[in-house]
Amino acid sequence: MYAEQSSGSVTVEAGLAHHRAGRLPQAEAIYRQILASEPDRADCIFLLGIASLQVGHHDRALDLFIRAVNLQPRNSFYHSSKAAALHGLGRRDEAIASYQEALLHKPDNLDVHIQLASLMGECGDVAGEEAHYRLALQYAPDHVDTRFNLANLLVRRKQFGEAVSEFRQVLRHRPDFAQAHLNLGAVLFELTAFEECERCYREALRLDPTYAEAYCNLGGLLTKLGRLDEAEVNLREACKLNSSFPEALNNLSELLRLRERPEEAEACCREALRLKPDDVQAQVNLGNALREQGHFHEAESCYRAALDHNAAQPKALNNLGALLLDLGRPEEAIRSLRMAVSRRPDYPDAHFNLGVALLLDGQFDEGWREYEWRWRQDSKKPHLRGFRQPLWDGADIGDRVLLLHAEQGLGDTLQFCRFVPAIAAGRRVVVEVQRPLVPLLAGLPGFETIVARGDPLPPFDLHCSLVSLPGVLGTTLETIPQQASYLRADPQRTAAWRQRVGQLDGLRVGLVWAGNHTMSGDRRRSMPLERFSELADLPGVSFVSLQKGSAAGQSPPPGLVLHDWTEYLHDFGETAALVEALDLVISVDTAVAHLAGALGRPVWLLNRFDRCWRWLLNRDDSPWYPTLRQFRQPQPADWSSALKDVRAQLEKSALEHRTRLDR
Repeated sequence: MYAEQSSGSVTVEAGLAHHRAGRLPQAEAIYRQILASEPDRADCIFLLGIASLQVGHHDRALDLFIRAVNLQPRNSFYHSSKAAALHGLGRRDEAIASYQEALLHKPDNLDVHIQLASLMGECGDVAGEEAHYRLALQYAPDHVDTRFNLANLLVRRKQFGEAVSEFRQVLRHRPDFAQAHLNLGAVLFELTAFEECERCYREALRLDPTYAEAYCNLGGLLTKLGRLDEAEVNLREACKLNSSFPEALNNLSELLRLRERPEEAEACCREALRLKPDDVQAQVNLGNALREQGHFHEAESCYRAALDHNAAQPKALNNLGALLLDLGRPEEAIRSLRMAVSRRPDYPDAHFNLGVALLLDGQFDEGWREYEWRWRQDSKKPHLRGFRQPLWDGADIGDRVLLLHAEQGLGDTLQFCRFVPAIAAGRRVVVEVQRPLVPLLAGLPGFETIVARGDPLPPFDLHCSLVSLPGVLGTTLETIPQQASYLRADPQRTAAWRQRVGQLDGLRVGLVWAGNHTMSGDRRRSMPLERFSELADLPGVSFVSLQKGSAAGQSPPPGLVLHDWTEYLHDFGETAALVEALDLVISVDTAVAHLAGALGRPVWLLNRFDRCWRWLLNRDDSPWYPTLRQFRQPQPADWSSALKDVRAQLEKSALEHRTRLDR
């Protein structure tokens, strides 16, 4: 490439010696001295251009490379150096043309293929980028860095299977390449090959115990696998190794939110945003943490800030839609969720939330269809039954056996078991429900067998979840079965409870203040017993605890006498008998509210501001339960106002009860 001629006592080789040693001023002086007597020496012009390029003088370098190219138009190196100068000046299209010219004269120029691939990637020409990486590998199949770059490109193109193959080839040549192990693990994560993914992350950490990104990715994987203790250890290690690591803070924030520590999650998000103010994921995560705490309006601002940076971000659109449901704005929610689905048609969470929004708005036809997307949600996959038998679509089943099975919480089973008798009429039906519900639901008519969840199932040919039945049957607001009651407690048990509660004075009112703390949103639907101080010292009312679980041990506030026989409530059959013996049940949104409604007993629902879809909007009754009345929070977390309304109504009911007894 370089001539070794001399000009007097000065030689190009002498200039090159200085150049290679990093003594650029001395090298430039020699090149200029030679050019003073030989102005068309292309090699000296080229080397002077290289020196200018090295010190960042791209304009000067470009002029020199153009002179060299004009003198030797078939020299591939001169064209590629001209391309580098053009690239440095931001003239990318011209740079691409110069690289392509260089390849015309030397098609096997590996460096040019690599540089051209990188430049095309910058310009968004992903196909061109891939083509040049592959051409480079034709000339140098063992070039690890090029193969690694190709593998990463295939990941961006979502060609995960090919990417895995390329990463494996990289690691065959360089098994100690920690980043390749990490990136292979990330692809395997996308392919849900979680066991091998974990091995890759752990191998990356074995090779580099200070690899913060590997700790971050491993923590994210362990979070998805539900191994939250391990996940937190790894994510905190990532943050410790790199205190300026927004991605690790984001992952840690989501983990803390899942662990019901939203205040800590919020702090992580705010630190991530301090480090990277335009971090869309951190804005979304901050919105999630604030929503979990009931700070809905602040959460809305976060989601909208994320969308200001990226108006088509599906996750932000989905989470905003879900939040707008919490705020009771279903029309806006539906618009946002439809946009999320249009941006990402295979997004299960957005489809599911759209279903919830439509159901909340009373649009049951489309709502039930979208609600079925829940089966594709990551959170639902661990609960899939994996039945080989097909789903029932409502068609005639002849002599085949249909399994109707519980899916979600106890309340859902109590709500949707109403459809069982009509379906079982004229069909062979097996019902599977949660064990505590078996004694009560065994009284439903028509089916052949009832089985406790976890016990062996009898043979069956088709299956359907109880929660899917309204959609299968085409249920609308107008066609919800309107029985005053569709469940009945055992009469002997009810008589025994009536004798016991008959010893209490006044109106006998059952209380439930908390649901299952493991359920999503339980922080907002449940309340501590001490909040019932609004009902303390209420004359003419006797309160009876119906509360089970860890919250049952809470002490009532001063002035509230709570009669507690819950130690005898071993199943819902017994609870139903006690409910039948009471005059009224007051409950947060949990299974006992559904139980009382299904029994046709008066029930007052203490409903959080961000109500569940089944309670609909702008009504204090329920089409599902004719005897249910709602007392809603007027603002998030405002139980006090709801309980004041309850107290006022209880005073009236207690007075009416005394009046009836006095007649």
